[in-house]
Amino acid sequence: MATKNQLKKMALGGIALLSGMVLAACGSAESSEDGSINVGVLQFMEHESLTSAREGFLAELEDAGYVDGENLTVDYQNAQGDQANLQSMSQQLAGENDVILSIATPAAQSLANETKEDPILFTAVTDAEDAGLVESNESPGGNVTGTSDMVPIEEQIALLLSLVPDAEKIGLIYNAGEPNSEIQANLAIEALEASGVTVEALTVSSTNDVQQVLTTLAQDVDGLYIPTDNTLASTAATVGKIAMEYQLPVVAGSAEQVEAGGLATYGINYEDLGRQTAKMALQIIEENKKPENISVETSDSLELVINEEMAEALGIDPDDIVLPE
Repeated sequence: MATKNQLKKMALGGIALLSGMVLAACGSAESSEDGSINVGVLQFMEHESLTSAREGFLAELEDAGYVDGENLTVDYQNAQGDQANLQSMSQQLAGENDVILSIATPAAQSLANETKEDPILFTAVTDAEDAGLVESNESPGGNVTGTSDMVPIEEQIALLLSLVPDAEKIGLIYNAGEPNSEIQANLAIEALEASGVTVEALTVSSTNDVQQVLTTLAQDVDGLYIPTDNTLASTAATVGKIAMEYQLPVVAGSAEQVEAGGLATYGINYEDLGRQTAKMALQIIEENKKPENISVETSDSLELVINEEMAEALGIDPDDIVLPE
């Protein structure tokens, strides 16, 4: 049986333990309110456009005072184009972050299926409504919003036709398994046919198909249009080699695709798009806004991008490449 002194010591010990627990809890609460944030990033695959979007997003956060390793913790996951990786990575990110950035449609869809609570931002998604990510672009209605990479396809087609004014047939290549690409391809075909040229569209199912399919296409067309397609973006260097070999002008969907292997575009800079997405994240982090009340945005930074090395290889003066009026 415990003596009175022993009982007193036990009681004091219990009070000390309880006090310690309270203090620890207070310390934990303070650390979560010290201005530091946790950001998850799920990127579908590795290529210049998607990577630029991620880098732009983090750069904008840093400009706003959130520095990785100081008051910002980033959990970055890359599925490397493997759909099977997306679910496990989404599970790892859910419930652990103040906001989660999803880069490309498959990543956004995976996260949206995993959590209905965490604020999710997307970028490099062409049509969020068609992808089932939002109720509408104006009123997303759930825990997901972000930036669309829908490009000005009519202007891009006009640019291509200005580069090959005597073209009779224009080629188009994309991955039919990517909904974003399907949407853009259909719009491009419509614009090309309205201009009176014949369209030859071929599709690929993976990066392994690109060289063979594009080589076949290049021999039969006067110019080539490529949408912001993940498969083609990740093989942009291959596109460039074939374009040079067959002296084929290529207009692609994004600046990064052009820099890696196209001739020109009037389109999106994905680093800028990532920065634009980060500004939406700051509304959530600093103003407590809800994704459901933040409209989906399109790029506010379009630019004419010319690959001068490619232009010279095709015998085109870069100064002659201008936007048609």
